[in-house]
Amino acid sequence: MKRIRGIYKLVISISRAIALSILTGAILLVASQTAGAQKKWSFELKPGVNFPTKDLGDANLKTGFGFEGAFAYEFLPHLAAYAGWSWNRFSSSQSFAGSNMDFEETGYGFGLQFIHPIEKSNISYLIKGGGTYNHIEVENSDGMITNDTGHGLGWQLGVGAAVPLGKGFRLIPEVRYRSLSRDIIIDDVTTPVDLNYISVGVGLALSF
Repeated sequence: MKRIRGIYKLVISISRAIALSILTGAILLVASQTAGAQKKWSFELKPGVNFPTKDLGDANLKTGFGFEGAFAYEFLPHLAAYAGWSWNRFSSSQSFAGSNMDFEETGYGFGLQFIHPIEKSNISYLIKGGGTYNHIEVENSDGMITNDTGHGLGWQLGVGAAVPLGKGFRLIPEVRYRSLSRDIIIDDVTTPVDLNYISVGVGLALSF
């Protein structure tokens, strides 16, 4: 029963985030109808599956999932600055934090992205790099937060493609590597942890 309440809480949180993203996308779609021919802004919503590349302390993390929403501004041809917010969850059966614990990484991302058309094709390649300002929350099987690392700097790199769909929309498949190092304190014992993972996702972007 406690596990069901935790799942219900997670579903509600994700549903609210998706609803907010849809509303934002609708607003941007209306804005795009009145924008000039040169569209410098874009908004992207990207769900993804995450594959840990190492243990978190002594915790063997299972495959995770999450999503990100980000704005980008093209200040030079093909080169844009981006900033956004992301949420990612991982689970572990046994860990230094206890049994059946979840580790949630949330926070902000920022950096530069380069999108350039592939010769004789309407598809473009994408290269992205930047930083994150994230924290890791530890949740028990009841869905209660038991620890919080506080925010700190990390980094990420990504490669992908941009496929035009028409009317300012683009489909963006992308593979990213993300890294964040923090300390988790449990009963006055400090455990340094490195959250490193490969994220594979397909985003939907709107230029306006």
